[in-house]
Amino acid sequence: MLSEFRRRIAGLAAIAAAAVLTVATAAPATAARPAGATRGPNPTVAMIEASHGPFATAQVSVTPGNGFNGGTIYYPTDTSLGTWGAVAIVPGYTALFRNEEAWMGPWLASFGFVVIGVETLSRTDSADARGTELLAALNYLTQRSVVHTRVDPARLAVVGHSAGGAGALLAAERQPSLRAAVGLAPGSPVGNLSMASDHVPTMIIGGQRDPVVTPSYLNTLYATTPAATPSDFVQIAGADHVYYTHPNNVETKVLIPWLKTFVDGDGRYTQFLCPKLPDSSGISLYRPKCPYTPPAGQR
Repeated sequence: MLSEFRRRIAGLAAIAAAAVLTVATAAPATAARPAGATRGPNPTVAMIEASHGPFATAQVSVTPGNGFNGGTIYYPTDTSLGTWGAVAIVPGYTALFRNEEAWMGPWLASFGFVVIGVETLSRTDSADARGTELLAALNYLTQRSVVHTRVDPARLAVVGHSAGGAGALLAAERQPSLRAAVGLAPGSPVGNLSMASDHVPTMIIGGQRDPVVTPSYLNTLYATTPAATPSDFVQIAGADHVYYTHPNNVETKVLIPWLKTFVDGDGRYTQFLCPKLPDSSGISLYRPKCPYTPPAGQR
C-alpha cells in the first residue's frame, strides 16, 4: 500500500513539473510584441504603389494649442500589433494642411503609421517656425493626444513641403533622435539651407520642372549631406512645385519604403530603394546612398 502511495505521489510530481515547463516555454508567445517588429504582409511593388495599405484607419481632429494650430490625426485601428511609429507633416508657405497634404494622412496611416497633419500658427510662418511646430506636434502626439498609447515615442519622423520641407530638415537637425525626415521640395524663404549637421536618415524629393525650388538648388543641397548620414535624392519627372499637394503614388512609392525602413526598422522595404528602384516610372533622377540598413536591433 505504501509503495502504491509513493508511486502516485511521484506521478503527480512529474505532471506538475511538466506543467511548469509548458508554461515557461509558452510565455514568450504571449510576450509584448517588440517595438519595430515587422507588421503587415510581405510588401510588393503593387502594394507600395497602391493608394491604400493593409491597415484600416480612423481619424480625429486636434484643436489649436500645444505649440501649433491644431490639425488632424490619422491612425491604424488595429490594436493587436503593439505601438506604431509616427509621422508629423507640415505644409508649405501660406498653405493649409487640410487643403494641400491631407491626402497623405490616411494613405500613410494605412501602411502602419500614426500621422499628425499640422496646421501652422500663422500661414506665413518661417521654415524655422514650421520645424518648431513639427516637434511640438510630435510631443503632443506622444504625450497628450487621445492616441498617445498607440504611438512608440522612440520611432518618430517629420515630413514637410516647401518651407515646411525646410522645416522638416531643421527639425531633424534639432532633434537627431528622429528616425527619418523627408523634405518635399524643401525651400526656405529666408535663404539657402544646408544639411551639413543632419544625422537623421533624410530623403529629398524634388520636381524636374519646379521653378521655385529648382533641381539645381536641390542637387546643391543634397551634396551637403554628411557621408555617414543615410540619404536619398529623388526627382519626379515633370513635377512642379505643387505636385505634392495632389494624391500621387510616384511620391509615395519612395516615401513609404523610406519610412518603413527607418521608422519601423523593417528590412523588407530596402529592396524598393536599393540598389535601384524596381519601378522607376515617373522618376527622372534617383541618387540613393546604398546600402540602407534598418536601425540596429529591429527586424
